[in-house]
Amino acid sequence: MTTNRMDEQKEAVTPVQTQDGTCPARALREAPTQDSVVLDREDPEFLANAPAIYAELRALGPVVRCPFGRGISDGVNPEGSRARESGRVPGRDRLFVSRYDDAVSVLLSDRYASDMRSVMTPEQRARLEATMPEEFRPLAHSILMLDPPDHTRLRKLVQPNFTARAMELLRPRIQRLVNELLDTIERKAAERGEAVSERRMDLIESFAYPLPVTVISDMLGIPAEDREQVHGWAELLLRADRKDAMRDDRIRASLRAFSQYLDGLFERKRRAPAEDMISQMLHVQEDGDTLSHREMVSMVFILFFAGHVTTVNLIGNGVFALLTHPEQHARFLADPTGLAKGLVEETLRYWGPVDYISTPRIALEEMELGGTRIPKGENLSVGLSSANRDPARFANPEVFDITRPDAHRNIAFGKGIHVCIGAPLARLEGQIAFESLFQRFPKLRLAVPAEEMQWGSVANLRGFTRIPVLF
Repeated sequence: MTTNRMDEQKEAVTPVQTQDGTCPARALREAPTQDSVVLDREDPEFLANAPAIYAELRALGPVVRCPFGRGISDGVNPEGSRARESGRVPGRDRLFVSRYDDAVSVLLSDRYASDMRSVMTPEQRARLEATMPEEFRPLAHSILMLDPPDHTRLRKLVQPNFTARAMELLRPRIQRLVNELLDTIERKAAERGEAVSERRMDLIESFAYPLPVTVISDMLGIPAEDREQVHGWAELLLRADRKDAMRDDRIRASLRAFSQYLDGLFERKRRAPAEDMISQMLHVQEDGDTLSHREMVSMVFILFFAGHVTTVNLIGNGVFALLTHPEQHARFLADPTGLAKGLVEETLRYWGPVDYISTPRIALEEMELGGTRIPKGENLSVGLSSANRDPARFANPEVFDITRPDAHRNIAFGKGIHVCIGAPLARLEGQIAFESLFQRFPKLRLAVPAEEMQWGSVANLRGFTRIPVLF
């Protein structure tokens, strides 16, 4: 991939009307096109080289038109987009926002929508509803894909569970769970007869995955005896081919089974409410509003997925980053309590759990962004990882530095009204996990050469499916 295509771009000047119908004095460029590489989350080469690719996209311009591969889909649209061949894999064009300031601008602006129905005609909306499989309809009305006022109403009903006070109340429970997991890891190593510092585990399987899954299951009120089945449904849905999901009988069957399970769980908690989020959501009222059944199903889906997937990657990515940066590793071992927060924030900036937002932003009117013309109805993908490596915002962005003073300015969890609702929980879990893990196992190290590690290719996420370590 090269950046000299910028020299080939024709700076087409297109007058863009402002909201009052007038035209701005200066002309705007069309977004440059980068079609020599496909942003394909299922391509190991792209995953390994993404930071360099994002740097070249930033050099091309603040908004670049790119072909995306199979790792991205049009939300829940059963008809999808008209694909075209570009490069190695089938892809399609979308505007990619590569720089920090422009990414924040899009995420904060109410001139972009998350709900694709906002730019559809009544006939198109009716056709979408009629052709959408019943199993997918709750997802189509999830908080991720809604705009105000519906988004505001739903978020207000669940936000109290993720306040700073609520997180501090959770801290002792999370610490106990971390301690129990580390105890179990030690016990199993002893049972295998492994000597200290030569003990083995897969960090993801033994620690990074069970911690957040157990925490969010406890918070939601999913009974312990049901969790293995629920986790199985969730894993299948998470790893599904997003473009083909609606035609995949296994995916539809899993969604149907998950929904039916939730129907029964809701009924039990209506009769006998407990101190958990599902019970609270079933009975909560805010200004007379309650959650409908479809909204309840959708909210549990989203909270369960968002409540553990990003945290698994945060913990795994942070440990891998630390173990492959010896100076930072030594610095952290000297003060894990004081530097745990910094490690979380720098991991989010350097190797955040999400490469770009899963739900594109849709331009509600013709406008400009970074001097670039944005047509009405255009889809924009906001590059969170690219923005977090923008040298205009972070000095020496390719350097991993857990003492970076402005690392907390990262936008790994988004920004604005759609900022990840579980971000405070993920940060808290990450801090406790990093501090406890390295205090207990200061000799923790990779069990395989770092160059043998490969990024996973699930949706728009960045993380590892396995991290073999010795401790």
